[in-house]
Amino acid sequence: MKPYAVIGAGPMGLCSVRNLHKHGIPCVGFEIHSDVGGLWDIDSPTSTMYESAHLISSKKMTEFAEFPMPEHVAHFPHHSELRDYFRAYAREFGLYDLYEFNTEVVRCERVGDDWQIVTRIVDGARKGEEQVRLFGGLLIANGTLHHPNQPQLPGDFAGEVLHSSEYRDPAIFDGKRVLLVGCGNSGADIAVDAAHRAASVDISLRRGYYFLPKFIGGKPTDAVGGKIKLPRLVQQRISAALSRFMLGKPSQYGLPEPDYKMFESHPVVNSLILHHIGHGDIQPRGDIASIDGHTVTFKDGRSGDYDLILLATGYKLHYPFIDDAQLNWQGFAPRLYLNVFHPEYDNLFLMGMVEAAGLGWEGRNEQAELVALYIRQLSYGAEAARRFKAVKHERASVRADGGMKYLQLERMAYYVHKDTYLKALRGHSADLRRDLPARDTGEFVSSAGAA
Repeated sequence: MKPYAVIGAGPMGLCSVRNLHKHGIPCVGFEIHSDVGGLWDIDSPTSTMYESAHLISSKKMTEFAEFPMPEHVAHFPHHSELRDYFRAYAREFGLYDLYEFNTEVVRCERVGDDWQIVTRIVDGARKGEEQVRLFGGLLIANGTLHHPNQPQLPGDFAGEVLHSSEYRDPAIFDGKRVLLVGCGNSGADIAVDAAHRAASVDISLRRGYYFLPKFIGGKPTDAVGGKIKLPRLVQQRISAALSRFMLGKPSQYGLPEPDYKMFESHPVVNSLILHHIGHGDIQPRGDIASIDGHTVTFKDGRSGDYDLILLATGYKLHYPFIDDAQLNWQGFAPRLYLNVFHPEYDNLFLMGMVEAAGLGWEGRNEQAELVALYIRQLSYGAEAARRFKAVKHERASVRADGGMKYLQLERMAYYVHKDTYLKALRGHSADLRRDLPARDTGEFVSSAGAA
């Protein structure tokens, strides 16, 4: 079996390499940085992390099941603790030896049934050196939160404009009149940072958001809700009612009410922003109508003067090393079965292009294991692999949304309903495992045995 290439050494790339290795599939990982961690290593050239960032979901609902985080780590760890966690994960499972670091993937092209991959060394004595190799398959795990979505502002601003991807340290706010645009989880975090340093902080919102506290009764909110299995509509109503009971309505803080149901867009798990709005440290504003010099006029007719506009407007999917057509790109995102499996190619997988409330890294690990099982079973010519091949071809356009009416936004194009998604992953994995040859009795299979 020819080696498979894996792009990226963040959590998705690491568990992809882990599962390929576990199932005896030879692989080589490529990482542009000098170490593992991806987004969670603030020193990585592709990281969009900021100094105050913590995990939004709780550690127990997010960690890999086979590698729990240490007990001394807080419920919502700092990004530096997560960087250390991924380094420990890579050491535990021998993943460092399977990666080429300081290596950028420049181009991936299909050559016959293989993938020709051009890589370039970005640091060290061999900086700039390129290499061309053929691989039996390709797993793309370079992440979804590194290419900024930077909308055009309506006018010419005389001050400084930054995207949240460029934000690192709250010192940039010192003494400035700041306008935040957007209120996702990062935007809310950054607004709170700015409230402690800036001369003034306003936040501009086009639409309403649901807000959730991080803790209920001293326990992480996602851990409390995650233990109770309820029908989707019931869960939406209970969560929305809980949000109103704990925090009140957004309109009570001068914010727009959401015109959609809970979880049809990602809720903001941050009650501190409401605290600061309630104390007058942050002023809500509507959508921007025009900009002239330092003056921003909003659609409700009000205006304000600012020194800095920070765009917390999210990210775009970005795979610059491969043609969109190869990814079956349609609309805002590639159209793949379970957001992973190409309808035609059996050796191209888009890893981690999935978001769902509560999915965590373990959900992504289950995704990676299904990919590894499929590759291995294909190599054996198993009937289960032939069944799955037919399913992924026929159902590539079917979204695992569980009936959720997600907002028609670019950032929501790859959202799925967690329970629906995991049920499909686990069903396919169980089918592939049942059809394993008798010789596969151990966890690890040699590369020769898998060929």
